[in-house]
Amino acid sequence: MKFIVASGELQKALNTVSGVISSSQSRPILENYLFEVDGNNLKITASDGETTLVTTLEVKSDETGKFAVPAKIFQDFVKTYGEQPLTLSVKDSEDGNGSLLEILDEKDNFAVALDNAEDYPELPEFDAAQSVKISAGVLSEALTNTLFATSNDSLRPVMTGVLFQFKEDETNFVSTDSHRLVVYKRTDLINAEPIEFIMPKKPLAIFKNILANSNDEVIIEFNENMAKFTFGNNIWICRLIDGKYPNYSAVIPKENPNVLTINRNLLLSSIRRASIMSNKSTNQVRFKLSGNILHLHAEDTEYANKADMQIPCDYNGEDINIGFSSKFLTEMLSVLSSDDITMKMSQPNRPGIIEPVDGLEPEENILMLSMPVIGM
Repeated sequence: MKFIVASGELQKALNTVSGVISSSQSRPILENYLFEVDGNNLKITASDGETTLVTTLEVKSDETGKFAVPAKIFQDFVKTYGEQPLTLSVKDSEDGNGSLLEILDEKDNFAVALDNAEDYPELPEFDAAQSVKISAGVLSEALTNTLFATSNDSLRPVMTGVLFQFKEDETNFVSTDSHRLVVYKRTDLINAEPIEFIMPKKPLAIFKNILANSNDEVIIEFNENMAKFTFGNNIWICRLIDGKYPNYSAVIPKENPNVLTINRNLLLSSIRRASIMSNKSTNQVRFKLSGNILHLHAEDTEYANKADMQIPCDYNGEDINIGFSSKFLTEMLSVLSSDDITMKMSQPNRPGIIEPVDGLEPEENILMLSMPVIGM
């Protein structure tokens, strides 16, 4: 079997699917890409057993066949080329045991030993119960705003993913690790029938990078335990997280009379500076608000390190002294792109809510919540 492919296009295709391959595979065959040629069509599959990514590209060939090529060596090799045609052909190895992939450029010849393509798992059977459509740009924005707040706690698997919650009047994308919560809401994305499912973090992080520069439509089909995303020349199939997502709306305080409005970059740089002096186990930075001055205080008593800062702000409410994790606030403020943010608080032992003041489309809303850090 033989085909000719543009090295640049091949690199792009491999980059699209490579993120799912992990070197600690319990099944060594999954350390390979599966290549399937059917005339002028090349399909490349990568999988970790839970998530399968498939992309297709055009090649020159009049043959049909498939082979499994070790992912790392092949991708590293293709990266060394600029934009030029490569001729790939599969041949039996000289000792008759297995086969080789020969790669010819304009003047050189290389060979890579192949694994048995028959051992590569079939694409999961997929019988979709429901489907929704969403623009790639919107999905990318939703993932940018939520993925960072997912949990890594394998004992609470539902929190290690993002909740997709489609409703008749809005759609919410939700993530939490029990210390913080993000709700990204779209009112221009609705579904006649309420639907929700929890998508694992790893495939979403891969999708986010692929979706970022496109406004094409993504079709999401799913059933009780699987989801299939179709986007351009790509198909992604992954297993959903089983379980019931916590009732996140119950932890969002309804009354928050103390409202701080401040420049996002100013607050972000101030917290970063103060956090250097904070206790490394709590990362606590205290907000003391009085009048239109925010007093930031961080301290590590063990090393006698201390930060006291005064930042101009717009504040309406009673005097309050409340502690937050500088690590969580830094991540939240870094993800947002607005010039100004509001921080709404009720009491020192209740969560604070961060929302952007500007920079949003009329149909989108972002709410970020951080639990307080009690004590100093």
